[in-house]
This record gives sequence, C-alpha cells and structure tokens, in this order.
Amino acid sequence: MFIRTTNDDHKEAVQHFWKELVDKEAIYLGAYEGWYSVRDECYYNESELIDGKAPTGADVEWVTKEPSYFFKLSAFEDKLLDLYESNPDFIAPDSRRNEVLSFVKGGLKDLSISRTSFKWGVPVPGDDDHVMYVWIDALANYISALGYPDTNADSEFNKYWPASLHVVGKDILRFHAIYWPAFLMAADLPVPKRLFAHGWWTKEGQKISKSLGNVIDPVELIDKYGVDQTRFFLMSEVSFGSDGDFSDGKMVQKVNTNLANELGNLNQRVLTLVFKNCGKAVPTEIGPYSDEDKAILDSVKSLRERAAVAVSKQSIHKYINEVVSMVWEANQYIDRQAPWVLKKTDTERMATVLYVLMEVLRYVAIIYQPLIPGSANKILDMLTVPEDERNFEHLVDAYKIKLGAPVSKPAPVFPRIEVPEPVGA
Repeated sequence: MFIRTTNDDHKEAVQHFWKELVDKEAIYLGAYEGWYSVRDECYYNESELIDGKAPTGADVEWVTKEPSYFFKLSAFEDKLLDLYESNPDFIAPDSRRNEVLSFVKGGLKDLSISRTSFKWGVPVPGDDDHVMYVWIDALANYISALGYPDTNADSEFNKYWPASLHVVGKDILRFHAIYWPAFLMAADLPVPKRLFAHGWWTKEGQKISKSLGNVIDPVELIDKYGVDQTRFFLMSEVSFGSDGDFSDGKMVQKVNTNLANELGNLNQRVLTLVFKNCGKAVPTEIGPYSDEDKAILDSVKSLRERAAVAVSKQSIHKYINEVVSMVWEANQYIDRQAPWVLKKTDTERMATVLYVLMEVLRYVAIIYQPLIPGSANKILDMLTVPEDERNFEHLVDAYKIKLGAPVSKPAPVFPRIEVPEPVGA
C-alpha cells in the first residue's frame, strides 16, 4: 500500500493521535535548542557527533532556542527495555538489537516533536504556531493507512494491526525501535510484533554516492543481466540485515554458477532426455522407487519447511541456500544414476529416474517463484505443471506431474553470462 502523508485523512489521523498523547499526558510545551540534521530529519546530542557531523556522516546545523512540544520519551525507558527483554525477537538482526539496547540503557531524553520555524507539515491541534516534527507525522502513516482512528472490530486497523513485521533501513532504526513503540505505548496501542533492519549496499568496497559516480542503476542491471538474475543476486549475495558489496564480477559468478550451471543445466539435461527418450512426453510408466529415489524425494518434500523457517527469520539468503543445496543434491543424483546409460540397459529405470528428477524440479521451481518468478514459471511450463497448480499448497503428491503428459523441446532458461576477454589478452 502506498499513501501520501499530505492526504487529508492522514492529517486527521495524526492530529487524533496527537490528541490521544496529550490526553495521556505524554506531551508538554517547552523550548528546544540543539544539533539537527536536515538529511536525517533527526536531532542529535553533542556526544553523538563525530568530527562535527551526525553518526551517519550527514551535516548538522545548530537550531537556536525555540518553543517546542516534547514527547516524554524519558518516561518510557524502562517500558522499552521490558519490551526488548520480554520479546527478544522484537528487533533483528542481533547486532541491531544490541545497538538499540545500548542506546536506551544510556538514558533517554524527552523528544522535541514540533517546530515553529517553518509551516510545512501537519499543524499541531489547538496551536497553529506549531507543526509536527516529521517522525511523529511519518511514523503514524503505518496506522493512518489502516483507517485509524477507526479501531472498531470490523475496521482495517483491527484486522491488520499490529504489523507482523516492519522492514526498515538501519539508518532509521532508532525511530522505529525506540520512538515508534514509545508513541504507541503512550497511546495504549499495540506495538508491531517484529522489526528488522536491513543494511546498505556498497560497490567494490566503496559507499555508493553520486559524488563518487558509482551509483548502480537497477534498470541497467536488469537490461544487462536479466530481472530474475538481478533479483537472485541481490537476495543471495549477503546475509539479509548486513551490508553487501556489489561488483559485476560477483554478479556474473553467482548467476553463472547457481542459475546457469546448476539449475539451468539440470533442467536442460533432464527435459532433453525426457523429450528424446520418452516419446516427447512425461514417462507413461515408472518402476518402484529405489532407496536413493526415496531419499531425494523425501529431501525435496521437506524443502518448503526448511525454506519457511529461513523466511520467518528474514534469512532470505538461507532460503536461497536451501534451494541451491537441493539443486546440487539433484545434480549429484543424476550423475550417480546416469539415465543416459540406463536408456541402453534398463529403460524402466531410466524413466523412473527422470520422473523423480522432474518432481524435484517441480518442487524447486515452485519454491523459487517468489525470488525468480519469470524463470521459475518457464521451468514449470516445460514440466507441464498447470498454471493453477503452482502454489505452495500444491507441493504434495496429489499434484505430482502427470504421467504421459506431452512435453516440448526444452529451451535454455539461464543463458551463461559471457564476459568479453580484455583487449590484448
């Protein structure tokens, strides 16, 4: 869902939220002066500055003493610590949780939440000289989008709040892990169930910035490598939550190894053998499963559960690693079974091995759909899997590939990315 914080319904929701905080005696009028970063939209204490700049590297400016409404953040120090301790999974990854714990344990000061030096923003109810400071306005969009202040039993708010997961950049972690829960607790509203802070991308070890001229254009990446290849690399290259480094060399190696060489080659080998040796159709008859057949089928049938565990922890790279490992296992299986040899000695066994591999590919392609949807569906097309049988709920034997279904001559799904040789090499 996309909303604009300039919408009238958002303004009305934020003003209602402000009044709730006033009624709870969580807001008072005072005066503020201190260091402010326009880029970060954040105030910083003197002790937080590094070489005269914000911890993020942004410039700061001194705000001369002016009237301001304050939120009693200091009153929520113990409540926040109790929240973190009683819900150890509330903030992830652990490194970010430790940052927040350290900051809160260092002591919280009341938070300036209004300004009088400009007029853009939501007016403070009952005091037109003040507009709300950006974060109380911006954070409230999570609930204004759900129709707050309507919290009746049949409301969107009641249906969807609290959020199961907030995913934010590590640079705005403080606002989401400290200010936002405190605002909600003050208003007697439930806090989100979990907060995950992701890292930043660098390019060949350097911070990405316009001044360095190393900005990565995602459209250019897609044009150069393909949309699924780009998605795959970005989701698999780093542990989600950590910073990641991009280089074309890493991109090419990752895509060629895991997609072209392993998955793409496996799919091409299996379906070419089926097309050429099984009458251009899924085998019509198969023999009993061997212990090795049962082992790999049991492994792929547990893939969904293993992937789900990883996703529940936002470990998307582990989700991908589980599927990559499954494909590697299938490549080992086909090499050991050697159906190209079996076609000369035991055609029933060949058909059984190929059918087992088609089922493995069905599971792999369905589970890969959220990550590489276009490519996964090309594989499912070649496997003759009906379009209405491609959800996770279809990862059961009742929807296994139908014997005798016609197949077309397979086409490569992941062409290798060829890197031109340097001139003079």
